[in-house]
Amino acid sequence: MNLYMVLGVAREASDDEIKRAYKRLARRFHPNVNPGDADAARVYREVVEAFETLSHPERRRAYDSGAFSEVHVTASVAFEGFDFTQRADGSQASTFGDLFGEVMHARVRRQEPERGADLHERLALSFEQAMRGATVGIRLTRLEPCGPCAGRGAVAGPEVRCYACDGAGHVRGTRGHMVFARACSACGGGGTLRVHVCQACGGEGVGVRADIVPVDIPPGVRDATELTVPGQGHAGRRGGGPGDLRLAIHVESHRFFRRDGDDVVIDVPLAVHEAALGTRVPIPSPDGPVVFRVPPGTQSGQRFRVRERGIRFRHGQRGDLVVDVRIVLPSVIDERSKELLREFGTLQTDNVRAHFGELTLENGPRP
Repeated sequence: MNLYMVLGVAREASDDEIKRAYKRLARRFHPNVNPGDADAARVYREVVEAFETLSHPERRRAYDSGAFSEVHVTASVAFEGFDFTQRADGSQASTFGDLFGEVMHARVRRQEPERGADLHERLALSFEQAMRGATVGIRLTRLEPCGPCAGRGAVAGPEVRCYACDGAGHVRGTRGHMVFARACSACGGGGTLRVHVCQACGGEGVGVRADIVPVDIPPGVRDATELTVPGQGHAGRRGGGPGDLRLAIHVESHRFFRRDGDDVVIDVPLAVHEAALGTRVPIPSPDGPVVFRVPPGTQSGQRFRVRERGIRFRHGQRGDLVVDVRIVLPSVIDERSKELLREFGTLQTDNVRAHFGELTLENGPRP
């Protein structure tokens, strides 16, 4: 028997991890919680044996070194004569006293719902999805309500004697030298129970499940935005409300477009003759191709706007499609093209560098 596997911990687990695993398993498989269940009693004995070995440093070192492979610890399963309402002292204070204090009040805790934790995920969107909005399926592994108990952590069953007060309906407590009795909080003083811990989830009301969740992405979402999807986080324990899903959005770059606020910007290359004479150029847009009219005499770097062809939002507002002109010079590889350019240069009377004015080299380098 591998003692670490019995407790469900790694070989390098700390003392606190071993103690927590023991308390969780002992509470789940305790015979008083599982009356008449032979398998639960067997597992409980193994859990106690594993804890009695691994919680003592010398026994654990001997076990790890292979000095012995069997532990012989007699685990009492009835615990008759023990008063679990009194707090244990010494080395047992953090084990038996705390453990059975938790077992005694398990039913009370199950009645207290606990909100589920938020779930954090990253989501990559294409440029088009971010602009137009989309419904995206996200694969999540999260806590979801337990099916057999509908997330309550407890199920109805036959009436049994209360495990906390042994059917007496009250428990004893001490304060200093005074001993007094109070109504049992597990059964409400009745001495019997009809509600039992759900064996499928151990009373937690939740279980782990992988699922694909559809998420609506609003149009116009920006890069590095955190999008909150209410109620899609981890399920709450013992019937508590679910947490939220928080998505860190990353918008991928586009081949042609870039975003500037609510506008979509695109660089449009033009040949020299197109910019000089004017033309009509089909260009892509978020809504499909549009025909852009280039006025004669357009300069490189000049910016134009196509109204309301940019980012679209749910409330109806929309940005523009911004066109940045880039004039591309031709590749001159033959003598005929060179001759035509020289002829064009003789006909061009405008001084393209007139805006420089008079150049002065008084403070500049001399030839």
